[in-house]
Amino acid sequence: MSAKKFTVLDLLELDLPGHDSLNLKCIGGRRGLPRAITIPELNRPGLALSGFFQCFQFNRVQLFGRGESAYLEKLHQESNTESLKEFFSSQIPCCIFSYNLEPTEEFRELAEESCCPILQSDLPSTELSNRLVRLFSNIFAPKKTMHGVLVEVYGIGIFLTGHSGVGKSETALELVERGHRLVADDIVEMCCVNGNVLLGRGSNTLISHHMEIRGLGIINISQLYGVGSIRDQKEVQLIVQLEEWDAQKAYDRLGSEQNYKEVLGVKIPEIVIPVRPGRNLPIIIEAAAMNERLKNMGYNSARDFNQNVLKWIETGEAKTAYNNINDAY
Repeated sequence: MSAKKFTVLDLLELDLPGHDSLNLKCIGGRRGLPRAITIPELNRPGLALSGFFQCFQFNRVQLFGRGESAYLEKLHQESNTESLKEFFSSQIPCCIFSYNLEPTEEFRELAEESCCPILQSDLPSTELSNRLVRLFSNIFAPKKTMHGVLVEVYGIGIFLTGHSGVGKSETALELVERGHRLVADDIVEMCCVNGNVLLGRGSNTLISHHMEIRGLGIINISQLYGVGSIRDQKEVQLIVQLEEWDAQKAYDRLGSEQNYKEVLGVKIPEIVIPVRPGRNLPIIIEAAAMNERLKNMGYNSARDFNQNVLKWIETGEAKTAYNNINDAY
C-alpha cells in the first residue's frame, strides 16, 4: 500500500491523460472529501440497497451504474429509505455514479448527513471501473527506491546497478547516444503492479531525465538528445550488475544457468558484467537485451548450443575429430 494517505479529494483532483481520465466531479457530500481510500477495489452495492448487508464491503469505493440507479428510483417511488439509512450508517469512502446519473433526493440527503462524498462521471460503468482499478493498482502498489540507472534498450527495460563510480551513467549515456532511451538516473522508484510486473520510474519527475557525469556535471538528456530519448516509466525485465573485473572470480561463460534477483516479490533475470578497460559495455548490453527478447520468444541460445554439442558427441563426429588430431601427431 502507498505510504501516503490517498483521499477522495486526491482522486477528484487527479489530472490524468485522455485514456486514463475519470472525468469526475463532486455533486454532494463535500464535507467528506478528506476521507481516505484504503482499499484498491470497487463494490457494486446492489445487494446492500436491497437490504442484504452480510459481507457488505463498505470500506470500498461504491460504484453506481444504471441498475443501481434504477433500484434507487424504485425505493424513491416506494418511499422506502430503511436500506439507504443502513447503507450510510457505515463509513463509506465515496459513491460514484457513472453515465452522469443523478442520485435520488433521499440519497443526497442521507449522504450529506453522513458526510459521504457523491461523485459523478460521464463514463460507462465498465470503462469507469476498469480505469479506477488500473489507477488504484498503481497508487496502492508496493514501492521501493533503488540506486542505479534504468534504460530501455530494444524495448527491454534494463536496470543498471553496481558500486558508485563503476560507470553506470556513462554506459547509459552511450546507449542514449546509440538511439536507446533513458527512464531514470541515480534513484529509481520500483513499483510492483498486479503482483508480477515491476515498473520503474524516476523518484522525482522533475529531475529524473537529468544525468550526472563525473567531470562534466549535470546534463539534461531530453534537451541534448530530444524527447525521443526519454520515457517516463518502463517495466524492468533485466537487471545488469556492473562490477570491477576480478581475475580470481569465475564468470559465467556459457549462460546456461539463469540467475534471478527478487525485487518486491518479482523475480527479474540478472546478469553480471565485469568492467575493465577495453570492454565495450554498450554493445554487450545491447546484445544482452536482444538475447533477452529471444528468450521471451522461446529461444535460448545457451540451451540450443548445449543441445547441438550433445548431438555432435552422440553422432560420433567428436570421436572422429579427436582421432584425426591424434593421427596428425
